[in-house]
Amino acid sequence: MKLRNILIISTFILIWNVMNSQTTQTDTNMATPAYDSKDALVELKTTMGDIVVELYNDTPLHRDNFLKLVGEGYYDGMLFHRVIDNFMIQTGDPSSKDAKPGEMLGTGDPGYTIEAEIKYPAHYNKYGALAAARTGDNVNPERRSSGSQFYIVTGNKISEGQLENLEMQAHQKELQNTFQKLTMQHLDSIREMQKANDQEGLEALRQELIKQTEASVDVQPLPENLKQDYMNVGGAPHLDNAYTVFGEVVKGMDIVEKIQKVETDRNDRPLEDVKVNSARVLKQPE
Repeated sequence: MKLRNILIISTFILIWNVMNSQTTQTDTNMATPAYDSKDALVELKTTMGDIVVELYNDTPLHRDNFLKLVGEGYYDGMLFHRVIDNFMIQTGDPSSKDAKPGEMLGTGDPGYTIEAEIKYPAHYNKYGALAAARTGDNVNPERRSSGSQFYIVTGNKISEGQLENLEMQAHQKELQNTFQKLTMQHLDSIREMQKANDQEGLEALRQELIKQTEASVDVQPLPENLKQDYMNVGGAPHLDNAYTVFGEVVKGMDIVEKIQKVETDRNDRPLEDVKVNSARVLKQPE
């Protein structure tokens, strides 16, 4: 897929921002397993029932941080502060423990973030996926995870046509992100050429960056197992390759589904509190 038509508008916007010195620096219930996995297991006892999650060994930073927080009782008493039907449920904001009814939540954390461990397509936002929440790319280009907030995916079943569209959109976004990153590396040169009104030089650089982008970004078809999961079970594929998925629910998806159906306010907070009464480690990783 050629990049020129996709990027022409974003290129002009970027150049305009540079010229005006506005460039910003960014600061169904699953069967209970035999528990013979080498991965860790954690139980979340909620006011609506129990949920057991498995933590992947190939995302060790997130696994170990989650186990540490659980061991400290960090999640005990926290609310599911963001619940969206047919999408996901989210918790992990420490300020939710003593939150008043209707209070805005979702910005709390333990005071640190975690380096991204995005293992797509090995791990993806399928039904039951456990993933780390984070701030947006505009302020968090490295996609570092919240130190404590996480979500569990419910999502919807996705048709093959929808998956194809998402695949195309993901490719276009990767092209744009790559082009913009390359452009940011040449800001000094761009400013100098603009100052000298060197339109020929600017166009030559733009063409070169387009060429580099097209050479470095390949079209990557969705793996068949991923497509089948999304079509037959469901999930939230639009989140893939952007958030760290570090585990999955192995017991209690019926509880997750009950939580996602509760009535919420306009900020997606449940009108009646849904709480993590306690969390405990059932099994340490091997």
